[in-house]
Amino acid sequence: MNFRNKISVLAIFSGLAASLPVFGQTDPVLFTVQGTPVNVSEFKYIYAKTNGDKADFSEKSLKEYLELYTKFKLKVARAREMRLDTIPALKEELNGYRRQLADSYLTDREVTDKLVRESYNRMQKDVNISHILAVVDKNNSDEVAYKKILAVKVRLDKGEDFVKLAKEASEDKTSKESGGVIGYVTAMLPDGFYQIESAAYNTEVGKVSEPVKSPLGWHLIRVNDKRDARGEMEVAHILIRKAKDGVAQTNARTRIDSLHKVLQQPGADFNEIARVVSEDAYSAPRGGYLGFFGIGRYEKNFEDVAFDLRKDHDFSKPFESSLGWHIIKRVSRKLPEAFEAQKMRLKGRIQRDGRYELSKQSMLERIKRENKFGETAGGLEKAIAGLDSNFMKFTWKVPEPRNANPIFTFGTDKTVTIGDFYEYMSENGNQRVNGGDNAAASAKKLYGEFVNRQAMAYEEQVLDKKYPDFKALMREYEEGILLFEAIKINVWDKAATDSVGLDKFFAERKDKYMWDERAVLIHYTLADSAKTQIDALRKYAAKESPADVLKKFNQKGALDIVAFKEDKAEKGKNKTVDALVWKTGVLSANELNKRDNSLNFIKIEKILPKTRKTLKEARGYVVADYQDFLEKKWIEDLTAKYKVQVTDKALMDMVKK
Repeated sequence: MNFRNKISVLAIFSGLAASLPVFGQTDPVLFTVQGTPVNVSEFKYIYAKTNGDKADFSEKSLKEYLELYTKFKLKVARAREMRLDTIPALKEELNGYRRQLADSYLTDREVTDKLVRESYNRMQKDVNISHILAVVDKNNSDEVAYKKILAVKVRLDKGEDFVKLAKEASEDKTSKESGGVIGYVTAMLPDGFYQIESAAYNTEVGKVSEPVKSPLGWHLIRVNDKRDARGEMEVAHILIRKAKDGVAQTNARTRIDSLHKVLQQPGADFNEIARVVSEDAYSAPRGGYLGFFGIGRYEKNFEDVAFDLRKDHDFSKPFESSLGWHIIKRVSRKLPEAFEAQKMRLKGRIQRDGRYELSKQSMLERIKRENKFGETAGGLEKAIAGLDSNFMKFTWKVPEPRNANPIFTFGTDKTVTIGDFYEYMSENGNQRVNGGDNAAASAKKLYGEFVNRQAMAYEEQVLDKKYPDFKALMREYEEGILLFEAIKINVWDKAATDSVGLDKFFAERKDKYMWDERAVLIHYTLADSAKTQIDALRKYAAKESPADVLKKFNQKGALDIVAFKEDKAEKGKNKTVDALVWKTGVLSANELNKRDNSLNFIKIEKILPKTRKTLKEARGYVVADYQDFLEKKWIEDLTAKYKVQVTDKALMDMVKK
């Protein structure tokens, strides 16, 4: 059984979970097994996770699950007594899972989960912003642009007017004439604009942010207003353009007013009118339907009018945009969804967005800072100097003897050597060969990745010390693996190999394993050429043996026109046979085999009475029952061997009255 399947089995036995709550300071002992305590917090979580909606915390339900969980802990106690936790293969299996879990635990807890919650919280507000931009392009380096925006910030800090400075200094041609106005935005902004989004949401209304970077350059963000998020509106519209084919339509206003009056008449069909008269070629064929849109997609007045409609199917008064005159009908409105409804969708977006790597890098910097990461002076230079001419080839080997000089440390308890760095570069040949134009450039790039890997590995080693929930989760997986192995040894393997015990078990219960009445069946297959003889063949087959049928109808020297095979069907197990009269000589109707156009029918050759199955015939059922028997006996032995003591007060305190 592979590791993935094994963990699935463990989950069934122990109710393992993806995460556990942080346990509080007051955590009574619910029960002990041979003196080993199980706390209330552990039991409550497993109980709730396993029972789901049925976890009503009634006395009856809690006591039933307590019985199951004490049995689980008895098996774990036996596994430890068998010293299964010292088996190298099992220890490595657990360590392998720990490495996988720790990496995802860290990034989920410190990066993904935080960003998901942050994005959701931001999506509850729309923010009106203006900006001043210093462009980074072929004429302006990043350094030059940063100095420009910093100079503007100094002037703002001295009290100069933002609008005036935007018109004077901003290099955004689209917004500078309006004083840098962008308008309302909402999270999540497109990939690359996370710093602008953060500035918009983290800066107070009326204030200006510090310089922030985007793919366009350096920005100063002023927050003009914040409001509850509008969500999305689903609309249809009618458009009468101001100009058509380059010629102004002087009657556009008159036409839209007339349409508005028509729409107010009883029985007026907005969709049909839009289909006939609207001059929006995209939406008119669909009755003016535009679908859902959020803020910032259309002109401000179009958006404002749409979101001012109070009820579904309401329509607006005529209003003007840069295109012409509109009437909007509200179809529906979608307000921001609850967190759980958006969580997974946001997680997917975030993991594809640049903010994910920014936050992960921030986490790595935090790990290095907290764990006193320190680089050895000249360590990287010495490592690079030790590389030979083959370094940029896939055939490069780590130099011998291994270089034990330190390259960096974490505190006083972990030293990473140049040799460790060489091993990493050897294992990552593709990145090494394609990482730069020369050995130095490639090694420096790999060094950054190596430091990050080592930082993550170091943090993962101390997760159980920093996070009680991670420690609890690993305990659950360890116990699950031990349980699996203990059951395998004491139940599954024994049931499969203990032939004497299995024979004895079967002999004592042989009346349990019975065949019901069975029909001996002859399945006849007739070639297409036998169709003219079907009636005669069926009549003969009903009374004679299969051998006689073949002898009579398959002529010597010719292709066989009929063949048969024999099997048995137990009563109640075959729908086709159960539909027949249950007696010897009965034939089923002809059925056409569509693959080869042959004709088939079944004959009941003989009816066998109820009889006992042999061990060979019943083996699968017997082994399964023997496993259950052995497990029950094992539990009885463990209950007699290990003392279980329940704290009644702790149990009753969990009961919901």
